[in-house]
Amino acid sequence: MGKTKLPEFKRIFDFIVSLVLLILLCPLFLIVGLIIKVTSPGPVFFIQQRVGLNRKIFNIYKFRTMVKDAEKKLHDLEVLNEVSGSVFKIKNDPRITCTGKFLRRTSIDELPQLFNVLKGEMSLVGPRPLPVRDYNSNGQGWQHRRFEVYPGITCLWQINGRSEVPFQKWMDLDLKYINNQSFILDMQILARTIPAIIRKHGAY
Repeated sequence: MGKTKLPEFKRIFDFIVSLVLLILLCPLFLIVGLIIKVTSPGPVFFIQQRVGLNRKIFNIYKFRTMVKDAEKKLHDLEVLNEVSGSVFKIKNDPRITCTGKFLRRTSIDELPQLFNVLKGEMSLVGPRPLPVRDYNSNGQGWQHRRFEVYPGITCLWQINGRSEVPFQKWMDLDLKYINNQSFILDMQILARTIPAIIRKHGAY
């Protein structure tokens, strides 16, 4: 299959797989949603603006893992950032709920992004979409090549240590994927995603 055919085939594959998974996972979605509502005041879903293909802004969906209004409390915690680059991550984020810790460690919180894939805003495999805040803090021309492809739910960063991967290596892995993207590479990343989730390496 030539590279010119990949985007069209990739979109068809993404649509079919995301639709099937959403149907199969409906019971899990209901259970997780109920647990979130019972254990923590606030909405079931966390919705945040991200930068996607061609720098298009879209709303990403996740199960909420933090307390209500967690975004407003970010400024007070920025000095505790444990990763390099423009992203913010700390292992013991006080905003994360008890249920949220489990959802993050198992990556269940990421499952609602299947709706983004179904809508054509994301792909199953691709560079993780940056929050608008992180994108704006680095200027409009920063890492422009990552916006030439659809952002994904999983990627090389996701299967190589996630939050324990230094920022620059994360960006290098994204560039490696962009330069070598193919259906075979996507299948290899998807096949390694489940073992990576089970190991919970770098998940926080």
